[in-house]
Amino acid sequence: MKATAKVIGLRIKKLRTEKGFTQDELASKAGVDRSYMGRIERGEINISLEKAIQISVALGIGIEHIANDDDTKI
Repeated sequence: MKATAKVIGLRIKKLRTEKGFTQDELASKAGVDRSYMGRIERGEINISLEKAIQISVALGIGIEHIANDDDTKI
């Protein structure tokens, strides 16, 4: 499993859209700024484990779903 910022960001974006959340909604639920969420989804930054957990809780999924990139292609 390759855990690059780009792959993680694309995975979060995919999960967010599957859940029907806007970027603003997910950012609010996760307690992060919308612009920060955008940078995460674009793979511009490496997020901390704490932020990944906050995002997974906001999405209502386990953290392992964010790290699993089996079906995410760059």
